Amino acid sequence: MDDRILIRPYAPGDVDATIEIFLSAIREVASKDYSPAQIQAWAKVEDRGLWAERRTSRPAWIAEFDGQPAGFSDLTGDGCLDMMFVHPEFQGLGIASHLLSRVEGEALKLGFSRIYTEASRTARPFFERKGFRVITKQFVEKRGQGLENFLMEKLYE
Repeated sequence: MDDRILIRPYAPGDVDATIEIFLSAIREVASKDYSPAQIQAWAKVEDRGLWAERRTSRPAWIAEFDGQPAGFSDLTGDGCLDMMFVHPEFQGLGIASHLLSRVEGEALKLGFSRIYTEASRTARPFFERKGFRVITKQFVEKRGQGLENFLMEKLYE
């Protein structure tokens, strides 16, 4: 494991860092796979309090790279990896792989036989490399824009 990467539990003081990671990842990374109108509709956090509440209501983690917030992920009570985003400055350093390992460890600890996610076009190749399979292509609406994503799952023995 890269000792510059620390995965730690989400803390309430991480709200602004996670919002910044989320918005930057969509605007700078996902923008290669979605139109400007789709990015504009998706890259919004309208209720900071609700955002914070969602992160603290479930197991969630922050990835730090050399002490800087670099990514985050979470896991819902039914085995959904709801969010995983890595800041553009920290892409390609293994942050998402470290986060996924933590999510999978938690899922196994909780007794889940599968985890699933709704992966963007951008994230789909990463999840496929990590053993997830596409169940179906779907379209979700964000502020009047349709966005294609993929319901994916990974099964555990």
